Amino acid sequence: MREPVRIKVLIAEDEEMLGNVLEQFLTSRGHDVTVVRDGRAALEALRREPFDVALLDIVMPELDGLEVLRHVIDDPAPPQVIIITGNGTIETAITAIRLGAYDYLSKPYRMAEIDVLVRRAWEKRQLARQNALLQTRLERANGAPEVLTRYGPMQAVLALVERVAKSDSPVLISGEPGTGKEIIARLLHRLSGRSEAGGGMVEVDCAALGDTQVESELFGHEKGAFPGVLKRKTGALELASGGTLFLDEIGALDIRVQGKLLRALETGSYVRVGGTHKQAVDARVVAATKADLAGAVAGRSFRSDLYYRINTISISLPPLRERVVDVPLLTEHFLRHFGGSTPPTLTADAAAALEGYGWPGNVRELRNVIERAVLLASAGVITRTDLPINGNGLASSNGEGDGQTLTLADLERRHIEAVLLRASWHQGRAASQLGISSKTLYRKIREYGFVRPR
Repeated sequence: MREPVRIKVLIAEDEEMLGNVLEQFLTSRGHDVTVVRDGRAALEALRREPFDVALLDIVMPELDGLEVLRHVIDDPAPPQVIIITGNGTIETAITAIRLGAYDYLSKPYRMAEIDVLVRRAWEKRQLARQNALLQTRLERANGAPEVLTRYGPMQAVLALVERVAKSDSPVLISGEPGTGKEIIARLLHRLSGRSEAGGGMVEVDCAALGDTQVESELFGHEKGAFPGVLKRKTGALELASGGTLFLDEIGALDIRVQGKLLRALETGSYVRVGGTHKQAVDARVVAATKADLAGAVAGRSFRSDLYYRINTISISLPPLRERVVDVPLLTEHFLRHFGGSTPPTLTADAAAALEGYGWPGNVRELRNVIERAVLLASAGVITRTDLPINGNGLASSNGEGDGQTLTLADLERRHIEAVLLRASWHQGRAASQLGISSKTLYRKIREYGFVRPR
């Protein structure tokens, strides 16, 4: 039989005797209870460790119960709050509920009533966590496919991923653009114990953000940390608590932010920008890079101590030109993905052209080429002329037969623009169709200077 759940309860009560009675009663009911005597101590306790339920007296020294509620209600996983007071009015009750309290209780109350409320509040919190977990699973189910390969070294990579996924050791994934670093990161998280326990994966594209932005994105900031900042921002490290933090293109981090990230990982805590309270780090770090980080360390543009800290487990992804055996397998997958129930077929010369091409953009380029070919195919057949590739690079398909070649960046720009238009500029839907994250799409929109049509 499973052991009964120990609900973690915080009691903030300035009346010492009442606080002690509450603590003894709830402890006897099997709960894990912490008692503080004022609002400031309550807020610090809630910042220091997670609680399931908080019983907050309204009238307390330092901060009152409603003020503590205002501070914690926007946290990523706040406790369910029960407000308690001895001089309650209907206005106070309405204010507490509007601020997000689970319920409101006036003194005097019966102890059995407290126990029932605590258990119901915990059940509501569990439902919210389960809903978030189901949403995460749906997103994963609708997200990137599993890695398809017959290539021995790539199969070895997948075996390594399966072995190390259950650990909390940092992982560094390296490889050329388009080789599937983000997919491997998602696979590491999906196979982890953190995912099974309901933890999510939070992604930060380090190359898409400025130095100030990335610091705020990683660590969060307090209200007033910068001019015009009117509310607190929760950082990625905090959002990823209990789950995985994926740092894409970590080599693009400013050297100062690298130092702050290193301190957070080594000490297990950090402070939000503009803040004073320490936040605990409870996230497994998976980083990815297309750059030669070892070379960057030698050139002193990347900290050696951070490099060794994140490189506990190293995963290197081979480019598609080395995985020629996988081109037919991936092509068939993308044909089914974009062609629906009746995908088009390839002629022999089209298949030979795909296998003979160098794929500088790797799997992402192959995906884009097949998507385009499916759209252009006639009578359910893709011929050599439907493929925008030649022996030297990506060929233009403007119908003029001028033999003009396009760079990979040109094809990517045209393809992203076409998908955005087809999705009516719904960026979430377009990112899903492109097989990239919304943040990566946003960076590409800025990079290529796209302007949303009026």
